[in-house]
Amino acid sequence: MKIYSYKDLSKQEIESICLRQLEDDATIQDRVKGIVDAVKTDGDKALFSFAKQFDQVELTQLFIGKKEIEEIAASIPAAAKAAIDTAYQNIRTFHAAQANKEEKIETMPGVTCWREARAIDRVGLYIPGGSAVLPSTFLMLGIPAILAGCKEIVVCSPPQKDGKTNCYLAYCALKLGIEKIYLVGGAQAVAAMAYGTESVPKVYKIFGPGNRYVTQAKQLIQSTTMTAIDMPAGPSEVLVLTDETANPSYVASDLLAQAEHGADSQTILVSTSNEIITKTLEQVEIQLKELPRKDVTALAIANSYAVLVKDLEQGMEFSNTYAPEHLILSTDHFEPLIPLIANAGSVFLGNLTPESAGDYASGTNHTLPTSGFAKAYSGVSLDSFVKKITFQHISPKGLENIGNTVEVLAEAEGLRAHRNAVSIRLKDIV
Repeated sequence: MKIYSYKDLSKQEIESICLRQLEDDATIQDRVKGIVDAVKTDGDKALFSFAKQFDQVELTQLFIGKKEIEEIAASIPAAAKAAIDTAYQNIRTFHAAQANKEEKIETMPGVTCWREARAIDRVGLYIPGGSAVLPSTFLMLGIPAILAGCKEIVVCSPPQKDGKTNCYLAYCALKLGIEKIYLVGGAQAVAAMAYGTESVPKVYKIFGPGNRYVTQAKQLIQSTTMTAIDMPAGPSEVLVLTDETANPSYVASDLLAQAEHGADSQTILVSTSNEIITKTLEQVEIQLKELPRKDVTALAIANSYAVLVKDLEQGMEFSNTYAPEHLILSTDHFEPLIPLIANAGSVFLGNLTPESAGDYASGTNHTLPTSGFAKAYSGVSLDSFVKKITFQHISPKGLENIGNTVEVLAEAEGLRAHRNAVSIRLKDIV
């Protein structure tokens, strides 16, 4: 990992090292467009072809149903089943608390306004399954979708080598009441849910993280169809802010936890202490050797760096510029920093709060904005699966109170019909 000194960096250099743009992004855009166009034109035929090309699986059908899901789920190890049960309950508890009904507001006598939530009828959940299959993502997306009351939940995940899914995803499907899993991955899954095929239903909004191909596909369909997406969520990233109270072995484990997601993941170490940086990087090398995915993880570490800052406040300044998906404050002095956090997907406070807890079981959602999009996007929540519709009712007294204001403003804008819609009513109630 390269080490920078914040005081030696110009504003332009800081912005440059915070960019996540990769050299082959343009090439990926072209490839994704070709995949999306093929699915739009050829439907299921394209999906079968891509399963053979990308997943090395010749499928006879593009989904597994309830009976197969039950059979596959039966093979889940007892410890994994218990862990999923615990994670399910914590995630459900956290997201259920977000279902708050808003009060009706009388903005002036006789004029009442309010909002009500309505679930998005049809949503698509993308569960990655390339270098790692993620049952935790199934829970993170499925639970709020169910709590919101979505009528149709379409689940896509790449097929395993046996042409099915694994026992962990199958058990999650049982917990969530999902009776069908579509065996479609990558950009083609996003396209299938956006346009619909003979087998895969079209949805109104697509959720889920993925690699750069999935992210490009989501952005493409958002700009070319009426299908919405949750957020741009690409390769994983973490920024760990430390001072002399941090434990280097803990910090190294957090950096490696994100790096093992994929070669294009990024881990950033920001510290007030040169000694902590040195010891942490030593620990990274020691712990890396023991990881099953050490080759992939090493590539991500090589794409990462450390920044030496004069104090934690300056570290937060850099963090807000970077806008990390995950922000870990590995310090005993995290409380004063909380008000300074402007841009982050999810925050982990103190030396005993690993990001892994949020990934799996603490309750918060792990589907978060990456690539600096935390400056404008939030992570997935119950609100992500609903629309907020405004209502208003005006009584005769209310129309008398507000009528002149509307008439004057409509006239000022030259919209006479707008004015008349009020005036014609006022005549009848005077």
